Amino acid sequence: MTRPILTVEAMRAAEEAAEASVQELMERAGQALAEAAYRFAGPLPTLILCGPGNNGGDGYVAARHMKSLGVEVRVAALADPKSATAKWARGKWEGKVETLSARTKPAPMVIDALFGTGLKRGLEGKTAVQLGRLCENATVAIACDVPSGIDSDSGEELSESPRFDLTVTFGALKPAHRLFPAMHKCGRVALGEIGIEARTDWHEIGRPDLPGLKPGGHKYDRGLVHALAGKMPGAIALAAKAAAHAGAGYVRVSTSLPLGGLPSAVVQVDTAEINDERIGCLLVGPGMGDVPPILTLALTSHAPKVIDADAITQLGDPARLKGQDAIITPHHGEFVKLFGELEGSKAVRAAEAAKKSGAVVVYKGPDTLVAAPDGRVGFAPPAPAWLASAGTGDVLAGMIAALRARGMAAFEAACAGVWLHGRAAEIAGPTMIADDLVDAIARAFAE
Repeated sequence: MTRPILTVEAMRAAEEAAEASVQELMERAGQALAEAAYRFAGPLPTLILCGPGNNGGDGYVAARHMKSLGVEVRVAALADPKSATAKWARGKWEGKVETLSARTKPAPMVIDALFGTGLKRGLEGKTAVQLGRLCENATVAIACDVPSGIDSDSGEELSESPRFDLTVTFGALKPAHRLFPAMHKCGRVALGEIGIEARTDWHEIGRPDLPGLKPGGHKYDRGLVHALAGKMPGAIALAAKAAAHAGAGYVRVSTSLPLGGLPSAVVQVDTAEINDERIGCLLVGPGMGDVPPILTLALTSHAPKVIDADAITQLGDPARLKGQDAIITPHHGEFVKLFGELEGSKAVRAAEAAKKSGAVVVYKGPDTLVAAPDGRVGFAPPAPAWLASAGTGDVLAGMIAALRARGMAAFEAACAGVWLHGRAAEIAGPTMIADDLVDAIARAFAE
């Protein structure tokens, strides 16, 4: 099951279209916040920081529900409520309301309900200092909807935000929950249902449904991946080995020189054979180096293809991808070299690049995104930081090629590859190198 992701504008539209009133939505959100905090940390004495808007209103509702669960609750307000709904929520809270200041005493659990998804400027200095102090002195820190000081749509830190253990959001995830740098401030992200319909083409990438094996099938039914080698044999060897472990029935590499480090099951041939109708996916780019004829040869093939690394930088013009049934896997530098400096958040840029090129774009980074030409965007869940090492991108390209060759549609194959890549890294552990990542693929698939 994938979780929907809504921008601020889309979330407001969903709330306006909901059958429930604004007060009912706030009541459900505050209750969801209280229940999630209680389940996460138990009955710790709690300080809830409330802002003047509807995020603060959620905090007042949460305070009431946590008190009913037997939790010792204090509320500290930055200012009086401004919206009618927040005033209603404040009126329902029968406890004392402190003024948030340097004299506000810490608590074992702090809940940040100062500012939510509509924030477009950073916190004032004194407010940021107090939020940081109280979170630092808490055992558990929880954010309501998004951490205060974060731009919900872009994931940008408008002002320094503390690291939270849990963020509780409502109706749908927000882009900031899965975009860098905000995603690393959110901690675990819990989604509370409040009764809205989240209509969106943006989703978090979830555990994939992989194609089954035919009882009477053969190696070509499982997919032939044909990889084109270049100047650096190690990279294409990693990619080919990853493709084999990711379930391709047959993997072969066109190379003029024998490659080392490959399992015997990977076939090495000295001719390209790219017009073989049995090819399920062509893989070009890992280790290619400055050999333009290899890319030109790949683009003459009618087979689906994964284009990575050096092949991306040598494309020159995104228009060359039109009609190619291609998946491209750029990191930021490669993305900018091919598409230029596009405007908007990373998600908006990825979607625009996919539309311009007609290709599925896997925009890699600490916040990897998969964008399709039809507007769909998949946001990867947080992956281990140790994936940032040489060769791991080659492994990802090989995994995606195998899934595409096995018959998955391009967008679904890319999303599945990204998810399994992250899971394999978790299994391999923080001391892994790319070779270890390949070895962990089998366990990731077995799960």
